[in-house]
Amino acid sequence: MIWIIVIGFMIIGFVVQGRLKSKMEKYSKVPVDAGLTGREVAEKMLHDSGIHDVKVISVPGKLTDHYNPANKTVNLSPDVFNGRSIAAASIAAHECGHAIQHATGYAWLNMRTAMVPAVQFSSKLMNIIFWMAIFGMFVFSWNYELVMWIFIGAQAVVTLFSVVTLPVEYDATNRALAWLENANITSPATHEMAVDGLKWAARTYLVSALAAITVLLYYVMSMLGND
Repeated sequence: MIWIIVIGFMIIGFVVQGRLKSKMEKYSKVPVDAGLTGREVAEKMLHDSGIHDVKVISVPGKLTDHYNPANKTVNLSPDVFNGRSIAAASIAAHECGHAIQHATGYAWLNMRTAMVPAVQFSSKLMNIIFWMAIFGMFVFSWNYELVMWIFIGAQAVVTLFSVVTLPVEYDATNRALAWLENANITSPATHEMAVDGLKWAARTYLVSALAAITVLLYYVMSMLGND
């Protein structure tokens, strides 16, 4: 049963990722109205928001765009950093949305950042239990229920992180879209493209959160059913 759930969400995830990729490829061919590169869009959005201590830098790879709160950098992939398209402008603005969240003390971002160490520990713990289950079934022979509840606890932490990520990502998208429109970076026609692209990006996080919740509920109900 659990494998059916996992495979089902994997298929949904692939579909959403494929849709997002096709949208961004399409909009990467549409010039942004303001004619700015992703770097220039990011720098302007930060400046307009009164943020002057965040650097915009280029990082190698594709889909490597992110904001790093540790060193206050907006990291953009080469296609976004140098691109003058709707896709580049949208992604750059979205990452700046996270920088603005950081600067304004956005509660959900602070919560997600604080959870990172716990999530890293929980992920490692789940991997250890998983491999021990495959290669060392003895760990379950002495206290199966205890081990499973530890696994469920770790899964709960990961699930909570996925849920907390949702408002962070959707808020960054909303900030980006509002600024793109108000700063006249996009026209009414191209703004709809920016909305479309970023909304599909947000859906990837929604699918991940729903998958994590479903898996967690499955394990909990399975254990309660065994009692």
